[in-house]
Amino acid sequence: MGSKGTCKAKDCNHEVIAKGYCRKHFRLWKAGEMPKTRYKTCTAEKCRKRRFRGSLCEAHFNASRGKAAEGATPAAAPAPAT
Repeated sequence: MGSKGTCKAKDCNHEVIAKGYCRKHFRLWKAGEMPKTRYKTCTAEKCRKRRFRGSLCEAHFNASRGKAAEGATPAAAPAPAT
């Protein structure tokens, strides 16, 4: 089997395994941690999560709408007066 070349990541000379990346950089690419990710990412500063609605991830989308974080319990309602 012939060599596929070297990794296209900056300053990496390891052998390519997939998508032009070596094993390490391919794993990072799949996780969305490379400069050019496999999916569109959230536009909030320093957020690398997958987009949920519009240009934001689910957490930033919910925060922009004023919704409670997922998994948070709503405040208890006062008991009705009898």
